[in-house]
Amino acid sequence: MARPRRVEIVGAGFAGLTAACALAQRGWSVRVHERAERLRTAGAGIYIYENGLRVLEALGAYGDATAGAPIVQTREVRDDRNRLVAIHRWDASSRVFSIVRQQVINALAAAASAHGAEIVNGSEAIAATPSGELMLTDGRRLAADLVLACDGVNSRVRDSLKLPVKRRRLADGCIRLLIAKTEPERNSRDSGRTIEYWSGSRRILYTPCSLDQVYVALTMLDSDAVAAAMPLSKAAWIAAFPHLKDLIERLGDDGRYDRFELIKLRRWSSGRVAIIGDAAHALPPNIGQGGGCAMMNGLSLAVFLERYDDVLPALEAWERHERPLTDHTQRISYLLGLPTTWPPALRALFFSFAGQSAWMIRQRTLAARHHPTGTHRP
Repeated sequence: MARPRRVEIVGAGFAGLTAACALAQRGWSVRVHERAERLRTAGAGIYIYENGLRVLEALGAYGDATAGAPIVQTREVRDDRNRLVAIHRWDASSRVFSIVRQQVINALAAAASAHGAEIVNGSEAIAATPSGELMLTDGRRLAADLVLACDGVNSRVRDSLKLPVKRRRLADGCIRLLIAKTEPERNSRDSGRTIEYWSGSRRILYTPCSLDQVYVALTMLDSDAVAAAMPLSKAAWIAAFPHLKDLIERLGDDGRYDRFELIKLRRWSSGRVAIIGDAAHALPPNIGQGGGCAMMNGLSLAVFLERYDDVLPALEAWERHERPLTDHTQRISYLLGLPTTWPPALRALFFSFAGQSAWMIRQRTLAARHHPTGTHRP
């Protein structure tokens, strides 16, 4: 009996855990290396759209991932005077959940472990070779049929392969936090409404994400040192959003500032090493598809490896088939971030157009409406 093919995966985020689960489902021997001592995720909340939900269903992680999370029904954009600028409504054919990120990570990890994947905490990788050898900080060299680099924008494994990388640090960044719901919020019937407030180049995203928590994202230009400071300068944010004073005063100091980045690789693989997630295709969060693309590409990789006897042609076919949608999603997400630097009146016109243009809505929701490779088509 032939031995199962072996994969060493670096990084236990959305890409790594999705790939781990999908490959373990298909009979691979799977080990995931996570440098942290426990599974954790940067950020606080996350939107999972129809495409990502289909991936979670295929992996058997949907129930745990979405438990208690509200279905998003409307998303509003409002100006500094709390006037409605644009609104988008989702219909029943395109589900969207707002979820605590850690809940999704835990659900993916549980599903991967249930299918036989091994997750090793406190294990840090520093390099890989195209022949499929992974090097760890403790000096071990692990041979595998496939190595997956899913270790984020600062991927050491990716960089060790000397792949041409286009890395662009964008003009804006974000502080993400979770806060406890108040009694009126817990009893509100508006748990399916998210609101993005703008004031100059600053914005606040308000999103209920569980029975007891609200996800709040504060976005600003990277050059806006006062707004990006931690501990949070509540006085500066209240001055920009006086009508949100009560909300801002509830925010804690447990968030962290991250500048947005755009990463593109000339190729998603080098020999027997594949790059997935932010390490290969980081994008700003303007359409909420960073996690979705990571999960779609993790599942589809397992599908293509199942279709081919050899890893190398499988990786080539996978990238050829899957990359166009990821590239499109990056472009649209970048485009929708450009108004951050525009005058408020021009920005309001753009968002009004984007919210009403059928063409723009199709471009913005192309990934969300996609049936990912490896998921059921009704």
